[in-house]
Amino acid sequence: MSHDLSSLPGFHDHLERCLRLAEQALETGNSAFGSVLVDATGTVLATGHNEEVSRGDGTAHPEIELAQWAAAHVPAEERGSCVVFTSGEHCPMCAAAHAWVGLGPIVYAASSEQLVRWHREWGVPAAPVAALPVTVVAPGVRVHGPVAPYDERVRALHERRLRG
Repeated sequence: MSHDLSSLPGFHDHLERCLRLAEQALETGNSAFGSVLVDATGTVLATGHNEEVSRGDGTAHPEIELAQWAAAHVPAEERGSCVVFTSGEHCPMCAAAHAWVGLGPIVYAASSEQLVRWHREWGVPAAPVAALPVTVVAPGVRVHGPVAPYDERVRALHERRLRG
């Protein structure tokens, strides 16, 4: 269920930044995921990218770290108006953290379904956790994605990591 959130302030700029962050992750040997937390006005509050390899922690995803940052720095009554822009749809762990903290909408460039399909095409083994859509894990969270042409750019980043 994709809600049209493309009129949010800075929509395309935030997705571009997510892709730059995903590229930074890739350059440091991590999976190509990047995320941006913005407030209702479109002001960037925090950013992050995957660090699961460099930190040796499979849970070092930017989406969970942004949820934790919001819990520590954003008043509870303001979190619902914050938006997370991300290169790839939240995994179940990150979707749960997002919902538990009470953050608002998620805008993702590429969906989990797309990533799973690409990995199958490339012969990558399945992840240890099911790729459930955010709307299954956190049904109250509004989502928008995938977003073309950003999704194909995400595909290229993940393929680049695979091909070395």
